[in-house]
Amino acid sequence: MSLIQLEDVVIGYRRGHPLSPPIRFSVQEGDAIGILGPNGAGKSTLLKTVLGTIAPLSGKLSHQHGRAPRVGYVPQGHRLDFAYPLDALQVVLMGRAGRKGLARFYGRADRELARQALGSVGLTEVAHQAFRSLSGGQRQRVLVARALVGDPELLVLDEPTSEMDPAAEHALLSLVSGLVTARKVAVLFVTHQISAAAGFSRTVMLLDGARALFEAGPTGELVNSERMTRLYGRPVEVRREHGRTLVWLSAGEGGEGT
Repeated sequence: MSLIQLEDVVIGYRRGHPLSPPIRFSVQEGDAIGILGPNGAGKSTLLKTVLGTIAPLSGKLSHQHGRAPRVGYVPQGHRLDFAYPLDALQVVLMGRAGRKGLARFYGRADRELARQALGSVGLTEVAHQAFRSLSGGQRQRVLVARALVGDPELLVLDEPTSEMDPAAEHALLSLVSGLVTARKVAVLFVTHQISAAAGFSRTVMLLDGARALFEAGPTGELVNSERMTRLYGRPVEVRREHGRTLVWLSAGEGGEGT
């Protein structure tokens, strides 16, 4: 079932300054979609358009049954304000706001759902610890719980692992992958890590607004040396060995792998 359908959608903020060619794409139930592209490529603009926060410059965006899907959102770590004095459970409860209407009163059932969500990400023991005192990986897992407690049909992650080391990144994406499979929700995530997109998405979107480049399709077909080199404008080598995707940038500049 298609949750969101884009028909010849052009993204951008001002007419005459498009950030993409016309895009034809649909987000289906249970999809796992990675969005790749260089800095300033329009990835966040694409997310905002898909979520309906900004209107497309042209084209049509439609929803199944005429309503937007319920969305759970996990932001980049550096966009968070760690000063607010909330514990982990209170942060997760914020994810129930969309299901409460104007009342915004959290009852016993909401708190139990929040505890269950914390348990699903393996953080039951930190429920009453200050959110700002948690490690970066723990905070991101709390935010995944916040996104899930609203019973989303679509889970959106905007560079959720940008401040994590490779082990923490792999752990978080493995967690999300397992939860998404169990709950049958779609996931759409922006990442700069080619290997993360290769390992945790079935479909990828390749975007570079500066060159009017957009392509979408099966991860195994699009995440390859030729397309990654074209997308990032520098030599990229992609290899698959023993179930892992290994990625190297231009010679002498290190690499990444999963």
